[in-house]
Amino acid sequence: MPGKFVIGLTGNIATGKSVVRRMLEHLGAYTIDADALSHRTYAKGAPGYQQVIDKFGKWLVNKDGEIDRKKLGNLVFSDPEAMKQLEAIVHPLVRQAAEILSKRATQPVVVIEAIKLLEGELRKMCDSIWVTNAPEEVQVERLIRKRGMNREQASERIHMQSAQSAKVAVANIVITNTGSYDDLWKQVSEAWKEIVPGAAEAAVETAVIKKTPTGEFSVKRGKPKHSTSIAELVTRLSKGKRKMTASDVMESFGDKAYMLLEQDGQLVGLAGWQVENLVTRTTDIFLEEHVDAKKALEMLIKEVEIASSELQSEASLIFAMSEISTQEELWKRLGYERRTPETLGVQAWQDAAIESTQAGSSALFFKQLRQDRVLRPI
Repeated sequence: MPGKFVIGLTGNIATGKSVVRRMLEHLGAYTIDADALSHRTYAKGAPGYQQVIDKFGKWLVNKDGEIDRKKLGNLVFSDPEAMKQLEAIVHPLVRQAAEILSKRATQPVVVIEAIKLLEGELRKMCDSIWVTNAPEEVQVERLIRKRGMNREQASERIHMQSAQSAKVAVANIVITNTGSYDDLWKQVSEAWKEIVPGAAEAAVETAVIKKTPTGEFSVKRGKPKHSTSIAELVTRLSKGKRKMTASDVMESFGDKAYMLLEQDGQLVGLAGWQVENLVTRTTDIFLEEHVDAKKALEMLIKEVEIASSELQSEASLIFAMSEISTQEELWKRLGYERRTPETLGVQAWQDAAIESTQAGSSALFFKQLRQDRVLRPI
C-alpha cells in the first residue's frame, strides 16, 4: 500500500499471534485483527449479513435479529464446502475493511493478524510475513489453561489446522514463543528494528526531561520498564485483592496498555485499557486516595481517548468500580452515560461489554468515539 509498510502476522492456534500483535502496537504500529473483522462482516446491517442468510437460511438468526455465530460455526466447521461458501462472502469484505482502516491510519506501519493470512487475499497487501511458532506441548498447555480444554480436545484443535511448518517455510520473520514474555518482547523488538524502515533509528531514545509545576499531574504511556512500579501500585491500592508482580505486568502487556498518572515525579494512578475489534475497554482504574479524583480521572480518560482515536476506536467502554462509578457529574461532562451491554445496539460493542462484565467489572459507562464505522456498510 502506498505510504504504508504492512506486516502480515499469522501462526496456528495458541502460538501467541495476538500477544505479538499487541507488542507491535506498543512499538508504534496500527494493528488489525482480521479474524475479529470477519465477525463484523455479517453483523446486522453489515454488507455480509443478508448474503449469509441467503446462502445458509434464516434459521441462523436469533431473537435480536443477529446471526448466531455459534450456529454458524457448528455448520461450517463440520462441512468444508459450507466453510468455503462462507469464506467467499467474508474474505472480500475483510480485505475491503482492512484497506479502509490501513489507508486512514496515521501510523506508517500496519499489522494485519489473520489465521488464514496465507490462504487469502490479505497476503497480497503485505510487505513482510511474520509467523509465530511454539512447541506443540506449549500450545496444548495454553489451550488447557486459557480455554478450559482437556488434553485430548487441545490436541484435536491443533491438528485440525494446516501444518505450522508450511507457514514457517514462507515467513520473513519467525517469532518463537515458548512462554517467556521477556524473551518474546526481545524477539519482537529486534525484528521490528531489523525489518521496519526507520525503526532502528527511532528506537534510540533521547532523554527529554519535561518540568511539571509542583503538584500538577502528568500522564504518560506505560512501558515494560515501568512494570515493577505498576505492580506495586495495583497490589497496594487494591489492598491485596489484585496481587501483581513485575512478571504479571509484563504478561499483561500482551493484552492491554497502561496510562500512568504522575504527580511530582511519583506514580499516583493508572488506567489499564485496550482497543480490540475497534472497541476501547478501560477495565483497571487505580488512584491514590489523596489525589483530586475528578481531575485525575479526567486526565487519564482523555489520554486513553486520544490514544484510542489513533487506533480508530469506534466506542469507549469504561468499567468503573464502586468508588469511581459514583462520579456521575464527571462522567457526564466527559460525554459518558451509564449503560448496560444489552442497550449498546452494535454487536461488537455488546460482545466487548459482556466479556468484561463477566470478568467481574462493575458499572459500565459508554461513549461513541466515531460515527463513520467500518463495515456499516462499506
